[in-house]
Amino acid sequence: MYKIEQLIKYHYFAEQLEKAGLDHITDSLTGLISRPYILGFAKSLIAEKVPFSFVMLDLDNFKFVNDTYGHSTGDDVLRGVSAALSEYIDGFGIAGRFGGDEILFVNLRDITYDANKEFFREMYNDSKVLRRNYDFETCSPFVTGTVGCATFPKDAGDFDGLFAMIDKTLYRGKSKGRNCYIIYVEEKHRNIEIRKLSGHGICAVMQSIIRQVELVPGALNKFHSALPLLMDEIGITDLYYTDRNNVMHAILDKSFREDVSDIEKLMKDEIYRTNEVETLEDKAPIFCEVLKKHSMETVLVSKIGMKQDTDGYVICAEPRSHRIWQEDECAMVYFLAKLIAVGIRVDGDVLPE
Repeated sequence: MYKIEQLIKYHYFAEQLEKAGLDHITDSLTGLISRPYILGFAKSLIAEKVPFSFVMLDLDNFKFVNDTYGHSTGDDVLRGVSAALSEYIDGFGIAGRFGGDEILFVNLRDITYDANKEFFREMYNDSKVLRRNYDFETCSPFVTGTVGCATFPKDAGDFDGLFAMIDKTLYRGKSKGRNCYIIYVEEKHRNIEIRKLSGHGICAVMQSIIRQVELVPGALNKFHSALPLLMDEIGITDLYYTDRNNVMHAILDKSFREDVSDIEKLMKDEIYRTNEVETLEDKAPIFCEVLKKHSMETVLVSKIGMKQDTDGYVICAEPRSHRIWQEDECAMVYFLAKLIAVGIRVDGDVLPE
């Protein structure tokens, strides 16, 4: 992918190309710079005291792509993202494959917080690189990613410190639900410890949900107790439920009340999710219109009930374009729905209408 004329304008690559050919310093699958050389490039910029932003990109749910579509499609996704990214940063940045589905890149143009924020906004929201479908012969997987970013010399004065910061911010993005970018801000991120973030797994979250809901009486109170945790863990702005008459209510917005009488047509399983509400038009047009009316573009639904009985549904619906519900997020909402169902049976409660 990278050509000699793109690289020789950088002193580091000009030197490396004198010692070895282009094939030696590029990754054979993606055409990006290979790991030793993208790391070497960053270190050379630090030695020369050239300001730059250092970024690590990790593709979300890449194992799911491989398991669903096959490893050849996974390779196609890596090549597609690599080509789109290298085109997006052409002229002011260089990208390299760090390993697996992780990509490192150097941005020599955007070195302030505001500039990086605009850079990532376009990268994520304008279908430049992420939150877009990559079209192949047999499928069109929708690809998202998580990014950590820090800047030399503002955030760190040496390579090890800088790399530690992008590692921390990347893990922070993963802990917030992925599909996002985190730009290092000292006040927010200096005390992050990766072992705490990586240990903050779904079991710990479920234990927190239990602690939040099991001691409070009434289904509505349980929703109120769980909502702050879910807002923090999966990034929702409100939580919704349906009563037995299939009327949809919001926990925070007391005025929200909408008929979604065909929602049950979606529920062949206990979980339903989509990031494209238009797909509901044929299956559940009433529910679809409600979502569109409130500018909700992505929805996750979990049944409240035990065995064949249905008491209602928990709904997460967001106006965030191209949100993909992760497996652990689905598990959290499903777990809450089951806790509510158990509470209804133990307490003799019903979901308020």
